[in-house]
Amino acid sequence: MDNRFYDVAVIGAGPAGLTSALYCRRAEKTVVVFEKDVVGGQVTHSPKIENYPGTAQMSGLDFAERLTEQVKSQGAEIIEAEVTGLLREIDGSWKIILPGGEFYHSSTVIIAAGVHHRTLGLEGEEELEGSGVSYCAVCDGAFYRGLTVAVIGGGNSALQEAVMLSELCSHVYVIQNLDYFTGEQSLVSILRNASNVELITGTIADRLIEEDGELRAVHLAPNGEKSMLDSVTGIDTDTYNLPLDGVFVAIGLKPENEIFSDVAPLDKYGYIEAGEDCSLGNGLFVAGDCRTKSVRQIATAISDGAAAAVSACRYIMSRG
Repeated sequence: MDNRFYDVAVIGAGPAGLTSALYCRRAEKTVVVFEKDVVGGQVTHSPKIENYPGTAQMSGLDFAERLTEQVKSQGAEIIEAEVTGLLREIDGSWKIILPGGEFYHSSTVIIAAGVHHRTLGLEGEEELEGSGVSYCAVCDGAFYRGLTVAVIGGGNSALQEAVMLSELCSHVYVIQNLDYFTGEQSLVSILRNASNVELITGTIADRLIEEDGELRAVHLAPNGEKSMLDSVTGIDTDTYNLPLDGVFVAIGLKPENEIFSDVAPLDKYGYIEAGEDCSLGNGLFVAGDCRTKSVRQIATAISDGAAAAVSACRYIMSRG
């Protein structure tokens, strides 16, 4: 047998993928996990995890590191590489294709590819990433200690990033296009009570202003009659340019399932459609945030990971 043939291949090393790997190894299946970005997934960006049992005050990075070490200790192989293709072979096995033509084979595949950050789509945004534009306060917040920053977004991710940055930065603006925040009200309350935070609702950031390759300001525009833009102090109301040292974009996530469209059904938003057993048929499974579901949390990702692993192991047993 090919020495790169596994019982289970897991695509993605977030909580869902790592849980799948852990469960499969406990069932004595050979397992390989592929991750193109950060092992641990999006949870590594969370400054604190307070809504998962048994992890009070634990950072997302600590949680991810512990889970990763647990999976490795059980004998799963983790390969930091991007999967560029997935094909079903004539014998029913799966071919996992990596850059440069490298490939692996497995009896089953669990897709746990997660989601990635949405961008503003503004001119110069990509060029300014790392020079004033960031998508991760945990990763980059320390670079802005004592400086002025803005967080763009109004959901839990944006509010959590703003809370973290308020403990590091001299001033934090939170810019939300709607006239209300969609995240947890407890987080909104924390920010309202912070002396160095200003909440700007009903406002959009429509241009990034740079100088010598560094972000200097964002241009803001009111979005509706209830915009709070005019209430902000220290802003040039003639041009609505808000001077900043950095901006953290937290406007949501989207799945990365395009490469699986030939083998897995996608809904109109690009999520993979599967039931609670996470099975897609033919030895293919899906787990975590990349699956169509109503709730996307660490707890639901781990639940998916366990369900997909159990389904995969049952499939392997059924084939003898």
